[in-house]
Amino acid sequence: MSTTLPSTTPAGTTLTETTLLRFATAGSVDDGKSTLVGRLLHDSKSVLVDQLEAVERASASRGQEAPDLALLTDGLRAEREQGITIDVAYRYFATAARRFILADTPGHVQYTRNMVTGASTAELTVILVDARNGVVEQTRRHAAIAALLRVPHVVLAVNKMDLVDYEEGVFAAIAEEFTAYALELGVPEVTAIPISALAGDNVVEPSAHMDWYGGPTVLEHLETVPVAHDLAHCHARLPVQFVIRPQTAEHPDYRGYAGQIAAGSFRVGEAVTVLPSGRASRIAGIDLLGVPVEEAWTTQSVTVLLEDDIDVSRGDLIVPSKDAPATTQDVEATVCHVADQPLTVGHRVLIKHGTRTVKAIVKDIPSRLTLDDLSLHPHPGQLVANDIGRVKIRTAEPLPVDSYADSRRTGSFILIDPADGTTLTAGMVGESFAAPEPVKDASDDDGWDF
Repeated sequence: MSTTLPSTTPAGTTLTETTLLRFATAGSVDDGKSTLVGRLLHDSKSVLVDQLEAVERASASRGQEAPDLALLTDGLRAEREQGITIDVAYRYFATAARRFILADTPGHVQYTRNMVTGASTAELTVILVDARNGVVEQTRRHAAIAALLRVPHVVLAVNKMDLVDYEEGVFAAIAEEFTAYALELGVPEVTAIPISALAGDNVVEPSAHMDWYGGPTVLEHLETVPVAHDLAHCHARLPVQFVIRPQTAEHPDYRGYAGQIAAGSFRVGEAVTVLPSGRASRIAGIDLLGVPVEEAWTTQSVTVLLEDDIDVSRGDLIVPSKDAPATTQDVEATVCHVADQPLTVGHRVLIKHGTRTVKAIVKDIPSRLTLDDLSLHPHPGQLVANDIGRVKIRTAEPLPVDSYADSRRTGSFILIDPADGTTLTAGMVGESFAAPEPVKDASDDDGWDF
C-alpha cells in the first residue's frame, strides 16, 4: 500500500482519486485507544498476515486466548510491559473511499505532551471515554487541547459499552456532558458514537447490540467527514530552510532558497518580501524536484529563485508583498506546557517559529485555564506540566507571526530550554480563553532583557 501523500492544489482538490484524512486518537488511560486503532486496522483488512501472526504469538505468550489488537500500535517494549501507550504511534491505511494517517496518542497524563504532537496536524480527533467512568479530567484536557489546536472535527467514542450492557442512557448522559463542555471550549463539531472496540461494535461494522443507535460507525464517519485542506487557502508562506549555491559551470550564478511551503501558493513573477528584513523582490523561478514550474503550493518542497541579489538565509520567511504579516518582538499566545520543569515569569527561553530560532524571555503569564469549569486563574506566576495558559513573550529579534486562527503552521511555535534543548511549551499565537487584565511586564537586568 502506498503512503505517498497527495499534493493539494490551490483550489483545494487533490491530484489523486481519494482524499487523505489525518486524525488522532486521545483519551484517558485504559479507555481503549490502542484497541480501537487495532480494531480499525484489523476489520478494515489493513493488517498484513505476518503482523497479525506476530500479535497472536505475543498475545498467546501473555496467556490471552484472543489476539490483543492493541499490540498492533503499542510497539515499544515498555508499552507492552506496562499495558499503556507511551509514544505516538503513526499508522497508514486506506479503504476504497479514503486514505488515512492516524496518530495513536498516549492517555496517561504524563504523556499529554505527545497528544499535542499527534493532534497538531490532525483534521479530526477521536476522544475515547470509558462508559463506566464517563468524562474525567484527562478527557477535558484532551478536549481543551483539540479546541486550542483548532482541530475541525471531534468524535466522542464512548467505549466499552459491552461492560454497561449497551445501555442507551449511559451513552446519552456522557454524550450530553461532553458535548456541552466541548461547545464551551469552542469546538465546532462533536459526533458521538457508542462502541465496543474489543468486541468490534460500531467500529467498522454496525452493532447488533445497540439497535437504538442509528448513526455511522467510526469508520463510516472517518470515510465521509468533509476534509478541507485549508492550508491551500491561507496566506502564502515559505520558511527558508537552506540556501542552495551549487556554483557549477552549468549554473555559475545559481542562488536558490529551499524550503517546504507552509501555506498558500507562489507563482513565477510574483512580488515577494523577505521577512524580517523587509527586502522586496520578485520570483524569477521555482524549481520542484529539479524541474522548473510556474506555480507551487502548500506542502511542496521547492527552491525559489529571486530576481534581485538580496540577503536571504535560513530562518527567513518569504511571503507575497501584498500579504505580508507584521513583524513583532512581543508575542502573546495560549500555550500548553509540556515539560516537567515549570515555566515561570522571567524564564529565559529559545522560541522556534518556522525555521527561525531566537532568544526570548517570558514577560508575563496572565492566566492559567482551570479545566473543571473553564475558569481562569489570574497571574499564576508559573505553568507546570500539562497546564494550559496565556503567556507574553519578548523576543530578541522581530518575528513575522500569523494568528493561529489564520494559519496553524505559521501561527504556532515552541519554547525551548537553551541549556539542554528540551521542548518546554507549545504555543498558538493569538488564541485566547478571554484572558484577564494584564499586569506590568516583569523586569530583567541581564543580557536577556530585550
